[in-house]
Amino acid sequence: MTFFANIKNFAADESGAVTVDWVVLTAAIVGLGIAVVASVRTGSESVAGNIQSSLSNATIACLGEECPTTP
Repeated sequence: MTFFANIKNFAADESGAVTVDWVVLTAAIVGLGIAVVASVRTGSESVAGNIQSSLSNATIACLGEECPTTP
């Protein structure tokens, strides 16, 4: 085979086209996942801060005559 025949066969071969499609699809899914995590992260940090402050400022209600003392 000549050099040009090899190039022609290489250009006509489509066996790797499916692999390229899957690589592009996988990269898109990974990118979308990273974007979702980045957008949810700020909201979850805010909610976690609100929960922490609410639990820090919470008081215990006494039901009986004796109330536990805080350390």
